Amino acid sequence: MSRFALDDSGGGPPVLLVHGFPATRGLWKEVAPRLASAGFRAIVPDLVGYGASPDAEDVGMERQAGWLLELLDELGIERATVVAHDVGTAAAQILTVQAPTRVRRLVLMDGVFETEWAMGAVESIREWDPAQAARLQPVLTRKLRSIRDLLGAYAGETGGRRLIHAARCLEPRQTQGMTARLRQTGVPVGLLWGAEDNFLSAEAVGRPLAAALGVELRVLPGGHFLPLDNPDGLARALIELIGQPLRA
Repeated sequence: MSRFALDDSGGGPPVLLVHGFPATRGLWKEVAPRLASAGFRAIVPDLVGYGASPDAEDVGMERQAGWLLELLDELGIERATVVAHDVGTAAAQILTVQAPTRVRRLVLMDGVFETEWAMGAVESIREWDPAQAARLQPVLTRKLRSIRDLLGAYAGETGGRRLIHAARCLEPRQTQGMTARLRQTGVPVGLLWGAEDNFLSAEAVGRPLAAALGVELRVLPGGHFLPLDNPDGLARALIELIGQPLRA
């Protein structure tokens, strides 16, 4: 039985879509159907400890990378394109470095660069009193209006405690030195970024990451949560990056 709550649609070349914090697989709800319609298989899990997936003692990104690799095994997928957002890009980078032969292409979006994980934005959640966990989701809903529908998964005391736990499991040192290791894998990397990202900005994070990897940065209209802000533009950019699948 899989560790993940999962959406799996379409056929053809597989694309694994990985969300970040504090999202769920609902982040990709407008993008996955577009990929499926274009001839790809869209595989969209809730990370362990997020959304409808079960909990675990450690739900950090290093562990997520291992579990995502297990998911590919369970689904019988030898190689997939991996598309990741926010701190989900840490899991995607670790997975790629650990098992480069399993990754056809890596696409990083509004994500982490070395130890820059925008932890300042997460600190208040890490320090939140678990006894007041039920208050967390309403506060986040007011602050993060673009993902308020996704945050419904973390309502109440149980949901709040899950978010606090997930935040406390984030460890930026897990991707220290990762950029050079990524280059050594030879896996093609694409970078997509929201022009109005206020958490991990294109100028402060996206461009230095692109320079370190030696790849082009493509900036699209939208904020940090680009898959919800601009699903049509993002899907077109992804399909262009991934390449049109071969038809029989």
